[in-house]
Parts: sequence; C-alpha cells; structure tokens
Amino acid sequence: MAEQRPKGISRRDLLRTASVAGAAAAVGQTGSAAQEPGTASARAATYEHLTAEEAELLEAIADHLIPADDNGPGALDAGAVHYIDRSLGGAQSGSRDDYHSGLAAFDRYCRVTRNARFVDLEHTDQISALLDMQTGGASGARVGFLGSSAALFSMLRAHVLHGTFGDPYYGGNRDFIGWKLLGYPGPRVSVTTVDQRRLEAGELEAEYQSAYDWDSFVRSEDAEDA
Repeated sequence: MAEQRPKGISRRDLLRTASVAGAAAAVGQTGSAAQEPGTASARAATYEHLTAEEAELLEAIADHLIPADDNGPGALDAGAVHYIDRSLGGAQSGSRDDYHSGLAAFDRYCRVTRNARFVDLEHTDQISALLDMQTGGASGARVGFLGSSAALFSMLRAHVLHGTFGDPYYGGNRDFIGWKLLGYPGPRVSVTTVDQRRLEAGELEAEYQSAYDWDSFVRSEDAEDA
C-alpha cells in the first residue's frame, strides 16, 4: 500500500505560525534529509564565510523553515543561505562568531542526544531537534552553547526570511521567488489608490526588479561616496 502523506500547509501559513519548526513537520516530507556525498564540499566553493559543514547544516535548517512544496520553490531555491553567507561579510559581520559557535553547538547537541549529525537524522528527529533549539531546550554548556539556543533559532529564522523575501540586491530572493510567493509585484516609486485596488484584485502587473534599479533608491555605499 502506498504511503499516505498528509496534506501540506501553505507556506504563507508557515510564515504566520509561531512555531516554524513545528509547522514544517506538517508539510509532509518524509525520510532523512541527508545530502548526497560530496555535495557539501562542492557547495563550499560558493561560500566565503561558511565552512562546508556549516553550509550543509544551515541549508538543512533553512529547508525546514521554508521548504519547497507542490506550490513552488523554497528558501534554498531563493538562495537564502547565500544571502546569509554574503551578509556575514558585511551587514551581519558581527554575527559571524554567533554562527560559527551556534551551529557547532547545535550539531554537537544532535550528536549527544540523537547519536548523529543533524543532516543525517530522520525527518521527524530533525523536527524535534529544531523544536528543542527553538524552545531553548538545546541550551547548555555541555554542547557549547554560549547563550540560549532559542536566540540562535530566532536569528537563523530571521535571516532565512530576509534571504528569501528581501531585495535580491542583497544576494537572496533569487529569480524573485520570495516576492512571487507573497504576490508582491515589485517596488514602485509611488502606489496610487487605484494601484492598491488593482494589487488586491490581482490585476496589477508585476515589475520584478531590485529597488536599486530605480534612480530614486540610493545604495548606502553610493551615499557615502557622494
């Protein structure tokens, strides 16, 4: 008898829910999320601030937070982890140590409590480990958490959201995946009342481009040089 999978929740519901890790379990993925051998080292060449192991772990976490489903692509397709890696060399450089120590501590927690790396765990065990991190249950000096694991989860979740739905200029939202998911038509210099009504009615034609393609939006580095 074929395995019956539960119906997946919408990713918009996923973003609204208070327990993102718990909601991800309802998407209906099964089995282990372990990657094919060699893929971590192949990906590492594209990252500047994340190690191969960190990138592999962060990609697995991001894939739970905003997974691809029957309705379309998710965080990995949007390049959310590439956004994070890029930001760790810029605006989020102050979080670099938090990423290095936090991801290492979380993986040690998985090894201590579940006898395997997070990426090698079965899907249900990955969900339970993420719930432990989200609620602060993975905290503790024995695995190297310098603070609450809940703080790490909040940071990772926020940055994955930024990388999926932020302006593509910053390295994420590849092919405007996030904007298409939300039904956001792209930045406009002005939005009239008529535009707003047409947007709500689904009649406004999308103009997918970075905000910085408009002369009205100035990049911070350009402003400093002016």
